[in-house]
Amino acid sequence: MKSLPKASFKTTKKIWLNGRMTDWRNANVHVLSHALHYGSGVFEGIRFYKTKNGPAIFRLREHVARLIYSAKVLEMKIPFSKTEIENAIIKTVAANKIPAGYIRPLAFFDYGKMGLNPVGAPVSLAIACWPWDSYLGGKPIRVKTSRFIRLHPDSVVGDAKVCGHYVNSILASLEIKRAKYDEALFLDHRGFVAEGPGENIFFLKKGVLHTPKLGSILAGITRLSVIAIAKDLGVKTREGNYRLKDFYSADEVFFTGTAAEVQPIGSLDDKKINGGKAGEFTQKLREMFLAAVAGENPKYKKWLTFVK
Repeated sequence: MKSLPKASFKTTKKIWLNGRMTDWRNANVHVLSHALHYGSGVFEGIRFYKTKNGPAIFRLREHVARLIYSAKVLEMKIPFSKTEIENAIIKTVAANKIPAGYIRPLAFFDYGKMGLNPVGAPVSLAIACWPWDSYLGGKPIRVKTSRFIRLHPDSVVGDAKVCGHYVNSILASLEIKRAKYDEALFLDHRGFVAEGPGENIFFLKKGVLHTPKLGSILAGITRLSVIAIAKDLGVKTREGNYRLKDFYSADEVFFTGTAAEVQPIGSLDDKKINGGKAGEFTQKLREMFLAAVAGENPKYKKWLTFVK
């Protein structure tokens, strides 16, 4: 077999594919796989962190539950149970022997049928992991509102992580990178702020935390975790419909997400937030979140699945 081209990220040795550990270079699918043509796959992004007790997977159960939910949206029957998927993810992390990184479970309609209706195509499940540092770097970033809007909630099921949905995010990311910004922001079909291409968004104003309500955004697991940490800090979170002007006038603004973790935003549409610096509350949230995922706060150990 021809060797793979060099990846732009650090690869590992093994990928779990349909019940078997497979060498990274041999984890292949057919060029006529349904998902390659129509985006008919679902996925999760999960992080695992280095702790004193070995690698720990962050909120594994919640991520797998969302994977199964997303599959149901496509009427996809994953040929493995929730427990089997959780165990396969743990085995994949253990097999690759790295202390921290990113996990990508992917269920997809495979080779065997063409045409838009995927019913009758076999379903495959792959699980890979690799080392991955902070996605946006942790320092305040420059964000710009995209000309593309978040997918209309009557066109897709917006809280499902369906592969095809992410063409929307690709278009926004290409647009914003060409304009020399760090990340994009979506509005929804009504003109309210929605989310980033792969992140939820929050703002702090007069001691109250605000975030767009569910309906046209992804129900982020990191989002939910940050709301819980904020509550423990005595800060209330309100979910609602917000305009760009609400973010422009905020005391602090930040993204959350599996890849982004807690990411301060220094400017939005060239309007500086908190003088372009990370806010005090954002920094505190980020510190508490990173301590939680590192197993350093007993209160949040229930979020971790340790790999031995």
